[in-house]
Amino acid sequence: MPNLRELSKTYEPAAVEPRWYAFWVENGFFAADRRTGAPRFCITIPPPNITGSLHMGHALTVTIEDIVVRWHRMRGEDTLWLPGTDHAGIATQMVVERELRSEGTSRHDLGREKFLDRVWRWKELYGGRINEQLKVIGASLDWGREAFTLSPSLSRAVREAFVRLHDDGLIYRDYRLINWCPRCLTALSDLEVDHEEDVLGDLWSFAYPLADGSGEIVVATTRPETMLGDTAIAVHPDDERHKAVIGKNVRHPLLPREFPVIADPVLVDMAFGTGAVKVTPGHDFSDFATGKRHGLAELNILNADGTLNDACGKFAGLDRHEARRKVKEDLTATGLFRGRKDHLMAIGRCQRCKEVVEPMLSTQWFVKTKPLAEPAIEAVEKGIVTIIPETWTKTYFHWMRNIQDWCISRQLWWGHQVPAWYCTRCSGLDGRPEGIGGVGSKDAKPLVAREKPAACPECGGTDLVQDPDVLDTWFSSALWPFSTLGWPDDTPDLKAYYPNDLMETGFDILFFWVARMMMMGTRLVHPGRPLEERVPFRTIYLHAMVRDEKGEKMSKTRRNVIDPLDVTAKHGADALRFTLASMATQGQDVKLSMPRVEGYRHFGNKLWNAARFAMMNLGDYDPAAPAEKRGMFETWIEARFEETASAVNRALSGYRFDEAANTIYHFTWHELCDWYIELSKLALYDGAHPSGRRAAQQTLVKMLDGVLRLLHPFMPYLSEEIWQAIRPCIPDAGPGLAVARFPDASAASPAARPAAAAQVDLLKEIVTGIRNLRGEHNIEPSKKFGAVAHAEAEETRATLAAISPAVRKLSGLSNLEVTAEPAGGSGSAIRLHVPSPAVDIVIPARELVDFDEEEARLRKEIKKCEGDLEGLAKRLNNPAFLEKAPAAVIEKDTARQKDLEQILAKAKQALEELAKMKGK
Repeated sequence: MPNLRELSKTYEPAAVEPRWYAFWVENGFFAADRRTGAPRFCITIPPPNITGSLHMGHALTVTIEDIVVRWHRMRGEDTLWLPGTDHAGIATQMVVERELRSEGTSRHDLGREKFLDRVWRWKELYGGRINEQLKVIGASLDWGREAFTLSPSLSRAVREAFVRLHDDGLIYRDYRLINWCPRCLTALSDLEVDHEEDVLGDLWSFAYPLADGSGEIVVATTRPETMLGDTAIAVHPDDERHKAVIGKNVRHPLLPREFPVIADPVLVDMAFGTGAVKVTPGHDFSDFATGKRHGLAELNILNADGTLNDACGKFAGLDRHEARRKVKEDLTATGLFRGRKDHLMAIGRCQRCKEVVEPMLSTQWFVKTKPLAEPAIEAVEKGIVTIIPETWTKTYFHWMRNIQDWCISRQLWWGHQVPAWYCTRCSGLDGRPEGIGGVGSKDAKPLVAREKPAACPECGGTDLVQDPDVLDTWFSSALWPFSTLGWPDDTPDLKAYYPNDLMETGFDILFFWVARMMMMGTRLVHPGRPLEERVPFRTIYLHAMVRDEKGEKMSKTRRNVIDPLDVTAKHGADALRFTLASMATQGQDVKLSMPRVEGYRHFGNKLWNAARFAMMNLGDYDPAAPAEKRGMFETWIEARFEETASAVNRALSGYRFDEAANTIYHFTWHELCDWYIELSKLALYDGAHPSGRRAAQQTLVKMLDGVLRLLHPFMPYLSEEIWQAIRPCIPDAGPGLAVARFPDASAASPAARPAAAAQVDLLKEIVTGIRNLRGEHNIEPSKKFGAVAHAEAEETRATLAAISPAVRKLSGLSNLEVTAEPAGGSGSAIRLHVPSPAVDIVIPARELVDFDEEEARLRKEIKKCEGDLEGLAKRLNNPAFLEKAPAAVIEKDTARQKDLEQILAKAKQALEELAKMKGK
């Protein structure tokens, strides 16, 4: 007999979850092993920032990925889910600098080396918090392979990638317009700028005097301070209003310089405003392109912190916002102000600190992206890489086909320092100056190398300084699918697990990360091989956003943020995971509500109680006994389980996590618990037929084992706890559910299964119908009564005879007579019709009602109603009462009178019908 561990009365997640996670890790269940020869499956986690803490987006990511990973592992595949964290350049540096400010110091006071030591110490103390939080959710990551984007091995991969791309002409250094954050003091890529639309501002008009005194040209701007950097006025060559001034100079009204009026059909729209546009190549992207077309001077008027520089004369040192006010004042004082009007505009803000971003001239490093995008586009076009949901494919193509070069240098200290050096002699450097645009002049020639060169190849000098800039965090993240496997070396892991099988992440970083991984992988890994071997992954699954139950974005300002750790502490990780999975419909945001989480915790409790019932009936179970012949109900539930398993596998293969979860839920609650558990009691408690009891026991064990295997990827903790309790009943069970075989449908079903399904379907129809009748007629669940089942078809009558004991048990019938004769009578019976197969269930009224008792009850009710109505009538017909009583009291009495009249009429009608039934 099995030695079963008793399950507690209720499931307590807080006591169970840490124990099983430690068990899985200690037994190496999460460790991939390429030496097994099994089919392989690989996915890398989107590396969370070391500054991060678990939020609901992480919870959804981990839930989806863990479902996929556990499913593949349970299918016997060599499954690698590779963990790791991102050094998060700007975010981490900001956190540590904030600490330093609270101590009254700064990174500049410490110097670069000591500051980086401080950041590393912070990382060791706090950088692993989010990994511990991932474990709470149940993430079955291969922790022995944990990676970090700033580790020595990944840093080597970054340098290798940089050098290769530079040698191929795909990384270059240039002096050009970039996005600059005056608070973070660094360049930003286009994707790191959030655009705030429809901001109300001023469109401010002023005049530029022509230098020859022959007139003026009026221009308009939302940023008057940028006129300090203007180097031209542009008009359309076909605009008759301005043809005469093309080629003339205008005089700057606030600074001692002049510049030309140019003709440009690209920049200028004749129909807009005055048809004249101020051109500021140093502070506007469209103007920068115009300046290149016309060879205009490019003036930078800003310092790194957003104050105006020495090129601005008396305005130097002013903050840009203060300078805007002062320029307006001065232009007005000179008589050149020509009016203002409200204007809606878009403002670019730093994604990290929300400061208004400035277009700024700067020497930076760039990636030439168009050549990299071409194979990444081709891979999706040819179906080598599939994007799910497919609707994102069009967006991917649009962005990749219109891609701009990527600014990859950042003016930070924490990160991958650019692997480029400068000869102090050849570049004219004095020491190691730092500022906007790295070191030296824009013409300084960098020496790009994997390690510091021994000497300058031009002059032989050995005084070389490294570029102080670091690389955009997304540059190292773009290498993640292969740098984590040992690239640039051709390691066994790289051979085994590249390309990865799946990249699962949020749609919001499709371009920040996914597209860049596609570009880097197809360029750097296995060059010369077919594209199928170079892509970083074969499938991209993009999940949507988790919102609150009203569909609102979660934010601190709305006070609607749901902390996943709070949810798991209250309801357990499994309830949260199952909720997220059941709502993860492709292409739709998850509208998370706590009642849903609570509901799925009740689902877990339902299964827990079913397991406790089974275990109470398995004390005499022999797992080694031969299989007993299955009865109708056992045949039915096993067939339904195989159909469920097949549906779950299909859903998971198509990344339809909601369908898989809801299929498991329906089978477990509505078929196994609601029906088979109840039906099994007939055999379990029938001492006269021990073979039937053994068949029911074997089926209970098989179904519980199967359901727990289906459920494990979704609810790993609960399923492992129950499974380990019934494990002695399962032949060849293995050490843990986490590595047990996932169910699949049998190749063929016995011929008896369709018949069993039809029989049970009829049983369910009849039982459900009778239960509903009880509710409709206020019949106590404990009240027994007889019924007659009429069916013309002989086969149907045979089925009714077979299911009759179960119908009686589950419906509370004292007996069920099966007949081919049509049931007579009309008002004296209650009828239930089942259309297919045609069955009429007739319940004689005498079986349901004690006529004498019901007649006494109705007469008592009639008497009370008549007495109450008589009292109300006296009050409402009394003039004195009507004169003194408040209107609300009279209104209430009148409404009560109407209600009593209706109750009385119904009671009298019921008494008449009862008399007819009694007579029959």
